[in-house]
Amino acid sequence: MLQDVDPEHVEVAICRADELAQRRGLASELDEMWSYVGKKVEPRWLWHAIDHHSGTVLAYVFGRRKDAVFLQRQALLAPFGIPRFYTDGWGAYERHIAPEQHHVGKENTQKIESKHLTLRTRITRLVRRTICFSKTTTMHDLVIGLFINRYEFGVAL
Repeated sequence: MLQDVDPEHVEVAICRADELAQRRGLASELDEMWSYVGKKVEPRWLWHAIDHHSGTVLAYVFGRRKDAVFLQRQALLAPFGIPRFYTDGWGAYERHIAPEQHHVGKENTQKIESKHLTLRTRITRLVRRTICFSKTTTMHDLVIGLFINRYEFGVAL
């Protein structure tokens, strides 16, 4: 294909990887979604991050609503080198994301909120009033993880 392309119509831009990410506007929406196993007093949280432009899931972690779980998800996002994060302003985000990278507001988290709706619609265990619920955290996390792996990552396990 390169042999057929006229060199006058080709533009080459050389820049560092971090500059390229800034040019492309690489950004991620971060949020967490509440559910429970057995009792509502012991909530289970799905922490996930999606690409702001494409809406694809980049990483997800299950756990409580604690800073340690947030840091696990951030460790999974580190290889992406994301310079901008859109969140709802929960405390862990403000404590662990630099202010110049962190943008708070619902106007930039619409895609991830839509993901929540899709998950709640397609996975009955996430519906708050249902007869289909998980009895163990292992099964709860496994069912949601398998769904995300299948429909977001395209990996049928």
